[in-house]
Amino acid sequence: MAGIYIHIPFCKQACHYCNFHFSTSLKQKEPLLQALLTEIERQKDYLDGEELESIYLGGGTPSLLSVEELDQLFQHIQRFHKIANQAEITLEANPDDLSRNQLKALRETPINRLSIGIQSFLEEDLRFMNRAHSAAEAEACIDLALEQGFTALTVDLIYGTPTLSHAQWEQNLQKVFEKPIQHLSCYCLTVEPKTALDHFVNTGKAKPVDEEQAALQFEHLIKFSKAAGFEQYEISNFARDGYYAVHNSNYWKGKKYLGIGPSAHSFNGESRQWNIANNAQYIRSIRAGELPHEVENLDLDQRYNEYVMTGLRTIWGCDIRKIHGFSTAHALHFKNKAQAFIQAGNMEEKGGNYCLTEAGRLLADHIAMELFV
Repeated sequence: MAGIYIHIPFCKQACHYCNFHFSTSLKQKEPLLQALLTEIERQKDYLDGEELESIYLGGGTPSLLSVEELDQLFQHIQRFHKIANQAEITLEANPDDLSRNQLKALRETPINRLSIGIQSFLEEDLRFMNRAHSAAEAEACIDLALEQGFTALTVDLIYGTPTLSHAQWEQNLQKVFEKPIQHLSCYCLTVEPKTALDHFVNTGKAKPVDEEQAALQFEHLIKFSKAAGFEQYEISNFARDGYYAVHNSNYWKGKKYLGIGPSAHSFNGESRQWNIANNAQYIRSIRAGELPHEVENLDLDQRYNEYVMTGLRTIWGCDIRKIHGFSTAHALHFKNKAQAFIQAGNMEEKGGNYCLTEAGRLLADHIAMELFV
């Protein structure tokens, strides 16, 4: 099975830390939506007819779209793809968009999962990040979503901000744990180039990320989420009772996915492609009958490295049998390199699956790079 990702490149305002592609002007929304519909049709054969088990609307801020606009997208996808009966259909949403009336309307669409960008329940944190919502809206939208029957909810939180103490981080987590939320995604604040936060740090208007503080907050996250009944099934993602995010899990498992919209990425197992990150050029290209993307064909080494990088981040780890599928040489290289990390207690092997231990998760990127060819 495969998945579709649709990038909605519009936001009310720019978060200081964000380096994703978006525009704060909605002037091009209608022509861009028409371009999305056209690209869906033109890319209908990319997944080779595989059934869709996930549709994910990300951004940007997809919750800025009306229910009518969302239905247009879903109807067009259904026209060109077979959708599994129990497919996961996710909408990324900001708290300030999730009023009772809007949530009630969203329940009439195929959307069955909300990924809510809370980021923090603290006003000081939200102001530092330049989020559009308030702390009160952060809490209220969760209760309203549950009230309207959305049982599959995931909350995004950010740690490592200079405004967040360890005690406050625990308070943020507790806000999630005390509600019937099934999924939690937590990301460390990073200072990305050419963002407002990058400028603030370089000019001394904001403190740089304290790596030691961030590492401690990550350790607290692992400890408290486990105690609350959440399983860390991927470095940054935690779920209750096996409520893994299908879209994200398939990405880490190397399944096919098609990306629609400006800046969206696609992967078919042998190559990846990415669309131009410019709304006006994207629209012009689609209107001209072109697909505005670049393609990279992956050789065996690149496919092996990508599998190691994504697989090690998960509880499923890397399957040596799959690595043998790349080549015997790749499998020997992996096993030889892995031995040092097994002996150090950072990795374990069970039935041919190599997984990081809790200690190893703190070093995931380093370990993956050591296993690359």
